[in-house]
Amino acid sequence: MKTLGIIGGMGPMATAYLLELIIQMTAAKTDQEHLGAVVLNNPQVPDRTAFILDEANPSPLPVLEGMAHALENLGCGVLCAPCVTSHYFYQELAGCVKVPFLHMVEETAKELQAAGKRKAGILATTGTVRTGLFQGALEKQGLGWAVPSQHGQELIMSLIYEDIKAGRQPNMGKFQRASEELFDQGCDSVILGCTELSLVKKDTPLGHGYLDALEVLSKRCVQACGAPLKPEFEALIS
Repeated sequence: MKTLGIIGGMGPMATAYLLELIIQMTAAKTDQEHLGAVVLNNPQVPDRTAFILDEANPSPLPVLEGMAHALENLGCGVLCAPCVTSHYFYQELAGCVKVPFLHMVEETAKELQAAGKRKAGILATTGTVRTGLFQGALEKQGLGWAVPSQHGQELIMSLIYEDIKAGRQPNMGKFQRASEELFDQGCDSVILGCTELSLVKKDTPLGHGYLDALEVLSKRCVQACGAPLKPEFEALIS
């Protein structure tokens, strides 16, 4: 099996949850049947959304490239970043190393297409929404998409930054109002397109139609590193 390299710390809890998901998804009967992983948990990476919205802010790219190089030099055969917004820099990051770098946004769109979905709502940071990362990936798979209204997007940003990143209990009213906007627009699925939202799903039942991008990344990590996947994780949409 290949060793996985994780560019982590964006945020720290989401990084820990990725590793937990990978272990849960691996069909292993002994310690030795799990894949090896090197985690660089660096919470000091400059904020991705802040830079995307205003390039006068510090760029996270030099730090991310340094982490990618370090993981490659440590012998990692597959890299990933459990932070959706960081995929704004995917081309630069994938291009600076010689090993495969998993693209969680594109893999999420492929998962929806394989499940027969037609239109996905996008819950993500404002930075991710404005870059069109998910929109482009969904269109490449022939899928439609929708995003929340300005008010709905403000609710999601408040949930991500004022609740989860701040270590507070998530206000599920914010989540439900933004989700309802998307289903009302005819979406047959909703992407949890920020790893902080993955932590909401971890602790709270959300109902049907949600796909967690972090779960998709975890599944692809298991597969790309050559570990066996538990059958119950073949389909990930709730």
